[in-house]
Amino acid sequence: MEPYYYNHMTKQQQSTYHCILQGVKNLDTEFQIPALAGEELYNVFFQMRLDHPEIFWATGYKYRYYKDSPNIIFIPEYLFDKNKVREHQKAMTARIDKLIRPAQKLSELEKEKYVHDFICENIRYDKLKKSYSHEIIGPLGQGVGVCEGIAKAVKVLLDALGVWCIIAICGNNPDKGIKYRHTWNIVRINGTYYHLDATFDNTLCKNNTHEKNEKDSEIRYDYFNLDDQQIFRDHEPLIAPAPHCTDHEHFYYKEKKLSFTKQEDVYKRSLQAAKKGKVLTFHWRGGYLTREVLDELITLIRKAGTEKNKSAVISINWPQAVLRLHYTDIQIQESVTMEDANEGEQEDTL
Repeated sequence: MEPYYYNHMTKQQQSTYHCILQGVKNLDTEFQIPALAGEELYNVFFQMRLDHPEIFWATGYKYRYYKDSPNIIFIPEYLFDKNKVREHQKAMTARIDKLIRPAQKLSELEKEKYVHDFICENIRYDKLKKSYSHEIIGPLGQGVGVCEGIAKAVKVLLDALGVWCIIAICGNNPDKGIKYRHTWNIVRINGTYYHLDATFDNTLCKNNTHEKNEKDSEIRYDYFNLDDQQIFRDHEPLIAPAPHCTDHEHFYYKEKKLSFTKQEDVYKRSLQAAKKGKVLTFHWRGGYLTREVLDELITLIRKAGTEKNKSAVISINWPQAVLRLHYTDIQIQESVTMEDANEGEQEDTL
């Protein structure tokens, strides 16, 4: 697949990138590379690993330099010894081949959904942030990962399925309490670019399991094929080059006719959910989701439940204007939860 970040580098950066790539592929303990300034070298190494998530063993480096020399000695830091790396390589190749086999004949969109759903159904966020959770061997080998490892797993699977995909990265924001950089993916489906954040959707899926019933397995698509305007409602600006995503017409809920612009549609679909005992997850597109509009929607959802003698359980992803609801026969105090889609660091807050 296209080495996206490599293609956005200067000739000297590309030369350094190529030398590092070959050296770590060969599992060399040290090798010469063209000299770059400290931050520039870090960015080249970091972006090389975003282009090549299959290289899971090279996680850091040191270097030696000599005065007036055009080169430096690059000393990569590996997660495992060489024999263990080869063992893991073999296991990862077999694992990826097995995972993509059922999806090879699907359309691009179906392949994307297949990979997204695999992450949501099988990966748990690693709050301990073990070193391998930042690499593909966390999600694909151990079933755990942080956003970086999850985004790399998405890319390596979509690469293997022939779907264009890169890893997008934004900065932290201490003023907002955002301690860490966050990574997700940008995909190209039928020639159009979209944001895909499997980590955030995974968090929402796991939040739903608090209910401990048959609804636990529901997969969320709040961050599936969003445009720039949508994703940056609750994501920080990107710190590395990426294509603009401008298509607002094909995000998941609109494609599935679950993006409503009229309050009467919310009421009708809520009534159906109450009658059939189903979960309803929908996106509100009828203007900005203000507190006033939200109160009106909740009133309609409550009314639909009352007509069927049921109580509503509602959760809201406010930045993305997505509401999830189901009804219970037990007469409980109505529950409205503000969901916080995140990297898995936080729990829901009421």
